[in-house]
Amino acid sequence: MSKAEKTKQFIIEKTAALFNTKGYISTTLSDITEITGLTKGSIYGNFSSKDEVALEVYKYNSGVLGKNMARSLSKEFPTTIDKLYAFTDFYRKNWKIVFEVGGCPLMNAATEADDTFPDLRKQVAESFKVWIKNISDVIQQGQENGEIHKEINAEEFGSLFIMTVEGGILLSKTTGDEKYLNLALDRILLIIDKELKQNQL
Repeated sequence: MSKAEKTKQFIIEKTAALFNTKGYISTTLSDITEITGLTKGSIYGNFSSKDEVALEVYKYNSGVLGKNMARSLSKEFPTTIDKLYAFTDFYRKNWKIVFEVGGCPLMNAATEADDTFPDLRKQVAESFKVWIKNISDVIQQGQENGEIHKEINAEEFGSLFIMTVEGGILLSKTTGDEKYLNLALDRILLIIDKELKQNQL
């Protein structure tokens, strides 16, 4: 890494929780300089605008969460069903950590990503597509190896899982009560056991 690249990465990592907590639009340049200890000139020497900082921070935040979630869908777990169980387990075990840094970066950015920040909206949409595809791919693998019913639509269930988790996160974050996220995760487990598993026919 060059000195410029290190400075850029420092700015991104130092402001990651700030943007996710205060908002990608609401966070100001003054907020950035205060938390990094850098001057405005230094910020603009590495980024063309505050919006560029916000986009890079969003990519960083969503990337960190995505990598952590991807571990639950990895080869570490021998069966497709184990991978899907691990996916729900990840959220159940890590919700406190996620909430401490402002909650799910995808959801937070999605609520802000309107016509005033189309580049952010486009990035969020792409992130959700990737997440849905990752889960859909696992389900399709399960169909191919005989663990999951071949008749079901993998993409629909991948979308359903993400929608259910995000809804649970939203209610739990808003109310400060983890029961809503747990309820959502319990529902996903029920879907896995009653609708996906091949041995249920």
